[in-house]
Amino acid sequence: MTSQILSTGTKATDAGFHRPMVHDRSCPGRLILDHLADKWAVLIVVRLASGTMRFAELRRAIDGISQKMLTVTLRDLERDGLVVRKLYASVPPKVEYSLTPLGNSLVDKVNELCGWAEANSAEILKARERFDRRNGVRQKVTGDS
Repeated sequence: MTSQILSTGTKATDAGFHRPMVHDRSCPGRLILDHLADKWAVLIVVRLASGTMRFAELRRAIDGISQKMLTVTLRDLERDGLVVRKLYASVPPKVEYSLTPLGNSLVDKVNELCGWAEANSAEILKARERFDRRNGVRQKVTGDS
C-alpha cells in the first residue's frame, strides 16, 4: 500500500482513507506527543525500562519531580497504555508501575533522545549564551523576559 501526504496535513492511502498527521490539530497523535514530549514522561519511561518500580522508588530515582507531577504523569502514561499500575491489597497499600509492551516499544527512541540531549548539551548551552548576549539589550529595553 502506498500513501501520499496531502496539503491538508492528512495522509491518503490507496484505499482512499485519510488519516490525520501530527501537523494537523485534529490528529490524535498530537495529543499523544503532548504527553510524550514532557520531560517527566521521558524520564519515567527511561527509569521503568530497567524494570518494575514502586512510586517512592520512582520519585527518588527522578531528581526534581514532585509527588503531584509524578502522579499526574504516571496517570497520563497509564491512560495512554504505556504504563501499567498494579495495586496489591496489603497494609500499607503497595503499588508498582511497569511498562506495557507498547511502552517498551518506546524505550529505544527515548534512550536515543536522552543520549542526544546529553551529547549535545554543551553546544546547546553555548548557543543559548550567544543568543542571550545578542538579544540581552533588546530584552531589557522592551521588557521581554
